[in-house]
Formats: sequence, C-alpha cells, structure tokens
Amino acid sequence: MVNYLVFLVILTGTFALFSLGLNLQWGFTGLINFGHVAFLTIGAYTTVLLAAKGFPLIIAVLIGACIAALLGLVIGLSTLRLREDYLAIVTIGVSELIRLVALNEEWLTRGAFGVQGYPLPLDNFNPNLLLRLLMIGLLTLLLGLTLWGFWLWFRDQPRATSRLIWGVLAVLLCLAVYGVGVVALYNYNPRAGLMLLTLLTLALVYWLLERLVRSPWGRVLKAIREDEQVPRALGKDVFWYKLQAFMLGGAIAGISGGFFAWYLTTVYPSNFEPLITFNAWTIVVLGGAGNNAGTILGAIIFWGYDTLTRLFLHDVVRLDASREGAFRIMVIGLILMIIMMWRPQGILGKKEELTLGR
Repeated sequence: MVNYLVFLVILTGTFALFSLGLNLQWGFTGLINFGHVAFLTIGAYTTVLLAAKGFPLIIAVLIGACIAALLGLVIGLSTLRLREDYLAIVTIGVSELIRLVALNEEWLTRGAFGVQGYPLPLDNFNPNLLLRLLMIGLLTLLLGLTLWGFWLWFRDQPRATSRLIWGVLAVLLCLAVYGVGVVALYNYNPRAGLMLLTLLTLALVYWLLERLVRSPWGRVLKAIREDEQVPRALGKDVFWYKLQAFMLGGAIAGISGGFFAWYLTTVYPSNFEPLITFNAWTIVVLGGAGNNAGTILGAIIFWGYDTLTRLFLHDVVRLDASREGAFRIMVIGLILMIIMMWRPQGILGKKEELTLGR
C-alpha cells in the first residue's frame, strides 16, 4: 500500500509541475495552449535519450527544459502576434506532430517499441540510517514550509467557511503525504528517493514562480491577460512578455517530462496523447487560474478522484473497462461544469483578478 501511495505522490507532483507551466501561460498571461503535452514529450525523450548516452541526469533534464523552451520560442515567434485562437490551433498541431515524430522516427526514439532501460535517479543509492534520517529531515522541512505558506495564505483571506474547509483539507492531505513519505524513506527504495526529489523540485519551482508573478514582470503578465492594450499603451513590449511566459511555461513542462519518464520507467509515444493536456487544463481550472497554490491543490484533487474511482467505481457502477473509463471522464466534465457555475474562478482563484465574470 505504501509503495502504491508513493507512486501516486510522484504522479501528482509531476502533474502539478506540468500544470504550473500551463498556469503561467494561460492563468497569468492568457495564452491558450491546447498542445501543452508537446513540451512534456520533448522533456521526456530528451532526458532519457541523453541519460542513456551517459549524460548526468540533472544535465539531461536541464537540456530537455532548454529544448522545450526553444520549441516555445519557435511556436511563439510564429503565432503570438496573431489572435489567441491561432495559438490554440498551432499548439494542437505541434503536439500531434511531435508525437508522430516520436512514433515514426525509430532511429531516434525507437518508435512504438519505446525507450527502455535508461538510468533512473537514485537507482543505485543505498543510504544508511543517518542519510535516511537526513532525507526525512528534508521532507519535514518541506512540510513545515508548506504549512507556513498555508497559514500566510489563510491569514490574508476572508473568513469564509468554504475557504476554511479547503484549507483544513489541504493541511490534512499534506500530513498524509508526509506520513507516507516518512515510512517510505525509512524503509528506503529508489521510488522513495524519486518521490522526495519530485517534491523538492516542485517546491523550488513553485517558490520561484511565486517570486516572479509577484514581481513587476508578473504584474505585466496579468495586465496582458486582462487587456493587452493597457500595458502596450504604457510602453511595454507585449509580444516579448508573452514570448517569455510561453517559453518559461514550456521549460517547466520540459522539466516535468523528465520526472514523468522516470515515473514510467519506459517511454512510449502513446504516453503523450492529447488527453494529457486535457488533464492539465482540468487541474488548472479546478484549482483556480492564476493561482499557483490552486494548481497544486487541483492536481491533488484530480489524481485523488482518479485513484478513488479506479479502485471503487466498479463496485458502484457495473460497466466494462472501456465504458468505465469514459464514465470517469464524463464525471470529471460534470464536476467542472458545476464548479464553473459555483466558482468560475476555481477553488482558490480570485474572481476580481479574472475577466470570466465580465
């Protein structure tokens, strides 16, 4: 059971990281990207192919992020001066193009046979008791910083009952993840190390993004999202800011691609279907566009729902495997419709920052 929960934490952290890139592009800047999975694909394949050739894993991940950012540069240069719908169409096409290249260019990606047997982080790491306690200490520090961040957030919010409920739920989820992490790290296996690495990377990226979006640079992105004519009238180069946000969001997704590949242990083109982008959009809308903490909460709720329905839905609704999958997606769509009626800004989003209600 602990090993299954470790897998779930890794997957949730990876998709939270992936969705943070989309949140920067759409939630803060208003760029509609329906092909976000393209950056994930680039990051995953670059990481595993370079690692298989002997590159250090951290270098392979960073190169994957840079190539994903270059993809964002190419897409942005050709579309960001046009209307938003052109960007949406182009990103869909690019994501499918990259998946088909991965499927057909066997000399590079091994095609449908997939990339297997590549190095994994901490795979040969066998820590003694002192190192295991040190890793648990890092996890404890991460928990403390997370709870402190929740406290600062809750202190500045109106004392609404719904916010109190979500705050308590988030704290309980953090404590549950911490408990699983402590047990897994004490009885160490490589997956526990990957879990800690995923959470530390997610925390670092979240912290850096928070610094950026609260800076003057981030305020310009929000102004572009609301009405790009205003920052343009104030002398800001709107195209350049859009390009920066699109490239940075792609680089973050590229990093998550490396973690996704490590989670899977074998990479196939079928792992990068358009549904992956739909999942990221669901996470961002659910948590609240333009809110990084909401994106992480959305990832937790999304994969919690996915896990519970996989385990227990067949006991409630008698359907075959294919219909059960379609039913689960239908319910996700229904939940999103209800949330859009109840809280169009998402669970943690601020309605006054968005133009959804105008």
